[in-house]
Amino acid sequence: MTDIPAPLYRIKRLTLWHSPAWLIVPLLAFQLFFFFAPAVRLMFFSLMTQTPDGNIGAPYTFEHYLHFFQVALYSEVLINTLRISVITAVIAALLAYPVASVLVRGNATVSRIMTLIIIAPLAVSVVVRAYGWQLILNNGPGGLVNYVLLHLGVIERPTSLMFTSWAVIIGSLHIFFPMMVLPLASALGKIDPNLQSAARTLGAPPWSVFLRVTLPLSLPGLVAGMTLVFSLAAGSYVIPALIGGPRSQMLGNLAEQQIVAVYDWPFGATIATILVFIVIAVNTLSMKLLGGRRLPGERK
Repeated sequence: MTDIPAPLYRIKRLTLWHSPAWLIVPLLAFQLFFFFAPAVRLMFFSLMTQTPDGNIGAPYTFEHYLHFFQVALYSEVLINTLRISVITAVIAALLAYPVASVLVRGNATVSRIMTLIIIAPLAVSVVVRAYGWQLILNNGPGGLVNYVLLHLGVIERPTSLMFTSWAVIIGSLHIFFPMMVLPLASALGKIDPNLQSAARTLGAPPWSVFLRVTLPLSLPGLVAGMTLVFSLAAGSYVIPALIGGPRSQMLGNLAEQQIVAVYDWPFGATIATILVFIVIAVNTLSMKLLGGRRLPGERK
């Protein structure tokens, strides 16, 4: 043993035992029990075989994964999920920059009102908001959008808005937009305004100031927000089910159908596992893109 005086040894043990790091143990235990353990079990289910009488077990096989990628219908659902998630994340980023700029640089009263408008919908159930979008995007003349367009003379007959991919994108934007604005506003708030003022003083036009100063310095917040929006949109179930319809199915809906309607637990687990790996891959890629970069103003 090392020659450490007994009182000092006891102090070191006491300090270690009362370290703030122990505060994270309950959270780790919760995540292990309610997230990691079910996820691992789900992955094992995707490798099992289900007998005609419903029993699930050995032999283990990758046949379900091969079946998923060999059937055109499932590949189309995968591509549709990726397309909707990417478009939602990109549009959210484009809309979030002006909103986040107002939150950070705008008048204090305006910033508070904008913050309330952005955060308040989070208190409303996703199901309620989905039904609200049903009323707005209804394909008949009673739908709010069609009613306004018909009375303005823009269209002669109701247009089909519900049960399309764009309906899912609009609904997803409404629900996940705060997840894009808040990280981006945090990044913009840590940018020194003098840098932008100096660029304008030197004659740079607004678009050049944004591309050469604001965008690079806000990149960590942008990547974090887009990753959040993509991950949440890819795993969403309620919005595609209520306003997407059969033609805009996503992986979450497909997994639910296989488990609840078809009672094919191994294949449903396969779809869910593929979705989990997609989200993990996107999050890993975002961390590599950041490459250890810190938000403006953070110390190393």
